[in-house]
Amino acid sequence: MVWDSSVLVSALKKQVLVLEADLRARVDGDDVSIRQDGVNDAWRSEYDALLKAERTGISWMEWRNDRITQAAVSWVLLTVFARYCEDNHLVTPRWISGSTDDERGHALDARTAYFRTNPEHTDRDWLTTIADHFTTYPATAGLVDPYTPMWQVAPSGDAARTLLEFWWDRDDTGRPRWSFTGVDTRFLGDVYQDLSDHAKKTYALLQTPEFVEEFILDRTLEPALNDRPLDGFTMIDPTCGSGHFLLGAFHRLHTRWQHHAPALGQRELVQKALDAVHGVDINPFAVAIARFRLLIAALHAAGDTNLEQPIGYTTHLAAGDSLLWGAPQQLLPTGILAAERGRTVTTGEDSKALTEILQREHDTVVGNPPYINVEDPALNNRYRSLYSTPFRTYALTIPFMELFFRLARDGRDRRVPSGWVGQITSNSFMKRSFGVKLIENFLPTVDLREILDTSGAYIPGHSTPTAIIIGRNNSPQSNDIWTIAGVRGEDSRPKAPQDGHVWREIVRTVPGRTASGQYTSSGVISRRVLARHPWAFGLGKTASAVAILEQQNTRRLIDVIDKSIGRAVRIGADDAFLRHRNTQRGSFYSEPILRGEDVRDWHAEPSSRGYFPYIWGTTKLRDPVAPDELWPLRTSLADRRTFVGNMADAGRQWWEYMQHTASAYETELSITFSNLATANHFCLIESKYVFTSHSPIIKLKSAATQMDYIRLLGVLNSSVVCFWLKQKSHSRANATAASGIADQPWSFNWEFTGATLRGLPLPTKLTTGPSVRLNNLAKRFAAASPRPPSKTGIPLPTAFETAKAEADGLRGLMVAEQEELDWEYYRIYSLIEEDLTYAGDVPPIALGERAFEISLARRVADGTEGTQWFTRHRSTPITEIPAHLPEDYQALLQRRLGIIATNPHIELLERPEYKRRWATEPWDKQVLAAQRTWLLDRLEHRDLWFDRDGRPTPKSVAQLADLTDHDPAYRAVLAAWAGNPDITTTSALTTLLDDEHVPYLAAYRYQTPAGLDKRQSWEHTWDLQRREDAGDTLDAPIPVPPKYKPADFRKTSYWSHRGKLDVPKERFISYPDAGRDTDPTLLLGWAGWDHGEQALALATLTTERAEDGFTTEQLTPLIAGLHELAPWVRQWHSTIDPDYGQSLADTIDEELHTHLTTHHLTSTDLTTWQPAPATRGRRTKKATT
Repeated sequence: MVWDSSVLVSALKKQVLVLEADLRARVDGDDVSIRQDGVNDAWRSEYDALLKAERTGISWMEWRNDRITQAAVSWVLLTVFARYCEDNHLVTPRWISGSTDDERGHALDARTAYFRTNPEHTDRDWLTTIADHFTTYPATAGLVDPYTPMWQVAPSGDAARTLLEFWWDRDDTGRPRWSFTGVDTRFLGDVYQDLSDHAKKTYALLQTPEFVEEFILDRTLEPALNDRPLDGFTMIDPTCGSGHFLLGAFHRLHTRWQHHAPALGQRELVQKALDAVHGVDINPFAVAIARFRLLIAALHAAGDTNLEQPIGYTTHLAAGDSLLWGAPQQLLPTGILAAERGRTVTTGEDSKALTEILQREHDTVVGNPPYINVEDPALNNRYRSLYSTPFRTYALTIPFMELFFRLARDGRDRRVPSGWVGQITSNSFMKRSFGVKLIENFLPTVDLREILDTSGAYIPGHSTPTAIIIGRNNSPQSNDIWTIAGVRGEDSRPKAPQDGHVWREIVRTVPGRTASGQYTSSGVISRRVLARHPWAFGLGKTASAVAILEQQNTRRLIDVIDKSIGRAVRIGADDAFLRHRNTQRGSFYSEPILRGEDVRDWHAEPSSRGYFPYIWGTTKLRDPVAPDELWPLRTSLADRRTFVGNMADAGRQWWEYMQHTASAYETELSITFSNLATANHFCLIESKYVFTSHSPIIKLKSAATQMDYIRLLGVLNSSVVCFWLKQKSHSRANATAASGIADQPWSFNWEFTGATLRGLPLPTKLTTGPSVRLNNLAKRFAAASPRPPSKTGIPLPTAFETAKAEADGLRGLMVAEQEELDWEYYRIYSLIEEDLTYAGDVPPIALGERAFEISLARRVADGTEGTQWFTRHRSTPITEIPAHLPEDYQALLQRRLGIIATNPHIELLERPEYKRRWATEPWDKQVLAAQRTWLLDRLEHRDLWFDRDGRPTPKSVAQLADLTDHDPAYRAVLAAWAGNPDITTTSALTTLLDDEHVPYLAAYRYQTPAGLDKRQSWEHTWDLQRREDAGDTLDAPIPVPPKYKPADFRKTSYWSHRGKLDVPKERFISYPDAGRDTDPTLLLGWAGWDHGEQALALATLTTERAEDGFTTEQLTPLIAGLHELAPWVRQWHSTIDPDYGQSLADTIDEELHTHLTTHHLTSTDLTTWQPAPATRGRRTKKATT
C-alpha cells in the first residue's frame, strides 16, 4: 500500500507521547510500585556527575525529560526497524506483523506461544526479544548496542501493548495500515526530524535536502577523491542527523571501489566503502536511524537479501557531542571525557568509538550544523574554553565551523593533501556581531574557496537564511575567494525545490567565473576584504551602487552624532517587567516602554508599560527592595547572563535591568528606530519613554536643533538608506512564512545594529521639506487612527467615520511625500543627475500608484516576474499611470518609469524590498480593537468586583450582563463590536471574555505532565526562596526553574497571557465549574485582586458552594485553589489585624484546615487533583438531597 510518511510520523508522535508519560512514571512517578528498580537512583547519580563535571547546567527535570524522550523514541524506533525488516523479508521471525495476512498471523501466533511459555512476562519482554534477535547477528547488533537509549528505562507492559496495537491497526479495507514493503529508507529522515517536538527544538533537527547534499558532495568529496588514493580515504559528518550525507557518500565511495578493485567480492567492496564513512550526532536516535539506513544500503549494494546471514557490516557511527569529543584533548579538563573514571561519560556514549572517529583527521568533512544558540549554560562556557571563535551570544554554527576545519586533514606541511570542507550553514555569522572572531581571526587562517549565498533559494524547512561554505584545511592558496551573491529571491515557491530559479542559477554558475544573472551574481572578492566583519559582498550593480554611495559621500553618521548609538535599556527578561496595557497595579512603578515593534512609518507609540527601577535620568535605584510582583521570578532574574556572568557578578541587584544608560534621557530629543524589521523605521521622539534594546536611540551633538533631527530623520527613512542597510545587515529570514519559503524578499526581517549605522554614508546636504511634512503627517495620522477613547468618549461606529476619511487622505499624502523624499535622495546621493521631484503640492496617491509599483505590475503582466506584493498589501496592480492624477504629476511618473527602465542602480533600488510598505491593520480591525479595549477596560472597574463592604466578589458572565445592561452606551458599543444589534448581552460578553481569563488553579491551567512538572519546579524554587528569606542556610544554590512553552498550557490564550515565565497579565480569573447550578455562564474574578483578596474570594465561594450542596468531589478543586494561595497569603498578609486578633494568613489557614477535615482530604489529594477530560455538553449537575 502507499502512504504518506508525514501521516506515519504524525501517528508515531502520539505513540512517543504515550511512552514518555509511561516512562516518566517508570523513572520517578508518584506510584513507587510502577517505578523500574534502580533507574531513578542511577539517573540522579549520572546527572549529578555531569553537573559536577560541567557537562550540563540544565535542571534535573529538563535533563530527565530529554533522557525520557530519547528512550521513548528508541523503543518506537525498535518497532519501526522490526516492521521494516518484517515487510521486506530481511529477517525470518515475525514479531509484530508482516507484509501478508499469513505473516501477520505468524507474528500473533509467535507472541501467543511466547506467553504460553512465559506466562509471567509482559509485552515489554516480547519487544525485548526483537532486540535480543538483532543482537545475535553482526549486521544488526549495532542497532541495539549497550549505548542505545532503550536500555536506560523500559516501558510498562501496558505501554508496550499499546505500541504493538498501533502496528496491528488496519485500514478500512482490512489491510495493515502501515506497510513498508519496497519503501526507501529516506522516509526515516522525516521520522528523525518530526518524531518528537521536544527533540526537534532541543537539537534543532533539520534534514538536509538531497539536492543540497549532492551539490556539496560534488564540491568536496569528488575533488578530494581525485587528488589522493582511495585506500585509507575517509569522510565524516560530525552533525550527521539521519545520515543523508553519509548515504550519499557511501554510494559514491562504493561506486569508486567497484571501479578501483573489481576483483574484490561484493561484501568486501561494501565494507571498504563503509570504512570510509564516519558520522557523529549528539542525538542518539538520529545515529540509530543513520546506522539503520546505512545497513540497508550496504545490504542492497552487496546484493544480500537477509540480515541473518553470517556477515557483519561495520559502521563507524557514534552518538555524542562532537564539539566535546572532537576538541583537542589537551584543552579538556582532566577526566571530563575519561571513561575509566566512570564519572562523566554518559550512558549513551561509546567513548572508544567517539575517540576513534573524532580524534583524527579526515579527507572530507561535510554537514549541516545546528543553527541554534547554546541554551545549557555549562556547555556554553565549555565551548568557549575549547574553541577560539565563540563570541557574545553565539550560535552553534560558530564552533562547528572551527571544528569542521579541524577535522579535515591539515595540508600546511604538504605531506598530505589538505582535507576538503563543505557545509550548509546559517549565514548569521556574516553580519551579526558574534561572527567577528570567526571572520577576522579564524577564517583568514584556512583556505576558504567558495562562499555561496543560498538565502534566496527555497530550501524546505530552512526558514533561517543560509550559505554554503567550501574550503580546505590549509593556509590560504590565493588572494581571492569566489562568491555567489543573491540578487533576489524566488518569485514564488517552486513545485520542486531543486528546480527553483535561484537554486538552478547557483548550480549552473561555473566556479571561478564572473557572471550576473536575474537571481544571483558571481565573482571573486579579495580575501583581504573578507577578513573584515561584517561581510557585505554584493556583486555587479549592487556593489556598484554601494560604491557610489560610499565614495561620493565621505561623511559618516558617526561624524554628526553624540556618543554611541544605542543607549537603551537591556532588560533580559521582558516578560517579567512589561505589562501589555496601561494598567498599573500593586507596587509597580511603571513607565511607557517603547519596543521595536512600536516604531513604524515615522511614528512611535508605546504599547506597553513596564517596571522602571531607577530614578529618572540617573542610575540610582528608586527603591532599596524589589517590588513584590517580581519576587516569584527572583532566581530566574538573578541568573540573567551579562558579559561578566550573572547579575550579581555584574554588581547589579536582581530586580535591575541588565543594562541602563542614563544618558539616554539627558536631552529631550532623540531618534529611535526598530532594530528588527522588514525596512528602515526611524522616528523623532520628544516624549519621556524607556527605550529597549530593540528600539535604540540616536542623539546628535549638543548644539543640534529640532530641525537638525528632522533633516537626519528624513535621510534615515529614505529608500537609499534602506538599500545600504540591507547590504550591511543580517537578514533574519522571512517575516511571514512559517518554514523555508524565501519568495518575497520584502518580507524578510533584518537586524539593523548601531555598529552598522555608524558607518552610514551621509551626503553634505540633507533635504528639509519632505522630512518636515512627513513628520507632521505621521502625528496627524496617528491622532486620526482608531484607539480606545478617553473615559468620556464612546467608540460607536459614527465616531470613526469622519476619522477614516481624514486618515485615508493623510496616508495618501504620506505615500506621496515618501516618494518625493526617495527620489530627492537618489539625486543627492549621486545615483541620478536629474531632479525628479514634484514642484508643487503633491497629490495623495494610493498604494499601487507609485512608479516602482507600476513597473512591477507591468513585469507581472508580461510574465517576467511574480510577486505577492499587491495581494499582501491589499492594493491593485495597475500597468498604466492613473488618469485621475494631475497631468504634470503623470508626466513625472512617466519620467521616473523611464529612469527605472534605463538606470541599473535605480532599477535596483526601486524594487519592493527597498520601498516603504505602509503595512497597517485594516481600518475595520482597528475599530474593533479599540472597541474591545474600551469594553474590557469598563469591565475592570473596581466597583464591579467588590461588594458594598469592600469584600472581593466573583461575578458570572450573566451577572456582568445584568449590570452592564443598565448602561445604554456600553450596550450600544457591545452590539457594534459584536456586529449584531439583536445579540443578547450575555452572548456578546461570553464571546468578548472567552480569551481574557486564566483559571485560578494550576491543574486547570497546565497540561499534564509537562506543564505541571514545570510548575512543581517553580514551587520548589519558591519554597527555597522563602527558606532563604527566613535566614536558613541552603545546601546548594537555588535551581533556576525551567521556562514554559505554549504546549505546557491547556489553552493558547493562557499562554498568551502568561508567557514563558508564567507572569499573570490577564484581566480576569476564571473559576471553571464553580458557578451556581441555575447559572451556566462562566464565573469570573478580577485579576487585579492581590493574593489576600483572591483567597478571600475563593474561601467565600467555597463556603457558598458547600451550602449549595456541592459534593466533596466538586469542592476539591476549590479547596485546592485555597491550598495553592495559602503560602502567598502567609508571605504577604501575615500581619496581625488588631480588630480580629489574627492575620489574614491565619484566617485562610483555618478555613483550609476546616475544609480538609470536613471532607476528609489530604494535601496530596489537593496537589494531585486533575480535571476530568473535556467532553461535549454541559457539566453534570451536582447531586441533590
